Amino acid sequence: MNKKVDVKNLFTSPLVIVIGAMLCCALWGSATPFIKMGYKVMFEGGKPDVPSTILFAGIRFLAAGFITIAIYSIARKKWLYPKRENLGRVSVIAAFQTVIQYFFFYIGLANTSGAKGTIISGSSSFFAIFISSLIFKQEKLTVKKVVACIVGFAGIIAVNLNGIDFNMNFTGDAFVLFSAMSLAFSSVLIKIFSKSEDPVVISGYQFMLGGAVMIVVGLIAGGKIDHFDLGGAAILVYLSFLSAVAYALWGILLKFNPVSKVTIFSFMTPVFGVLLTKLMLPEESTVQIVNLLISLVLVCLGVFMLNYTRVIKTTEVKTEK
Repeated sequence: MNKKVDVKNLFTSPLVIVIGAMLCCALWGSATPFIKMGYKVMFEGGKPDVPSTILFAGIRFLAAGFITIAIYSIARKKWLYPKRENLGRVSVIAAFQTVIQYFFFYIGLANTSGAKGTIISGSSSFFAIFISSLIFKQEKLTVKKVVACIVGFAGIIAVNLNGIDFNMNFTGDAFVLFSAMSLAFSSVLIKIFSKSEDPVVISGYQFMLGGAVMIVVGLIAGGKIDHFDLGGAAILVYLSFLSAVAYALWGILLKFNPVSKVTIFSFMTPVFGVLLTKLMLPEESTVQIVNLLISLVLVCLGVFMLNYTRVIKTTEVKTEK
């Protein structure tokens, strides 16, 4: 009993939330340059078609699932499986977090600009908070939460300010929006399902199931890997590892904290993505340093606003008592 209390106290600690969520966002952000490098190494011309990108993602996520479960099983000294009654829930998470999200994301990104894709995908934090508050009633929707999200979202717009165009198209912009909504639903559902199942187990098995589905879809649609050597394998291993670590840790944070308190940090993912791309692949980035700094300030301000107001409320309640 004490062990469970200690774990909850650990992952509800403000410092652990900040460090854990920022680590997740940094790992997800690092995926951008590594995916670009993977495309260059494994596909002719460095620009794979949609079926091939789905196949590439499927291999990555299938491997991520095995890595997640293998590491966690070694730590627990037994091979872990989801409870039989939770198999359906794992399938639901796999559908929203992996299959639907990335199906719409890859097709949408192929039909819109990178800047617009980044901005639209950043809206997942809004959707997660609205879904959690208005549909599942997990927490109260407040003006402060909305304002904090708007400030953080402004940071994503700032980092892409030079590349925005306003031509809308369904298979591009709308598909990326569907992807963001799917990711938001998965975040809320993970919090709900983690009450009866370990979030790390959910993460690992949903990756394996979702990755397998994407591999089948990619192969049926004609996807293929043109080159597969040691460099390509190393990139895939890293991408799989970052997904395994980030989603498992994110799931644990969602289990013990309100959705809004965790998902607000996801505005940092595109900031890390732009920053790391500029450092690792400068030829791929046209973002100005000043835009990046403004973006970082706005996102951090949004995160601070949401978390700081919560601390004040807690202090006031304790004072009244």
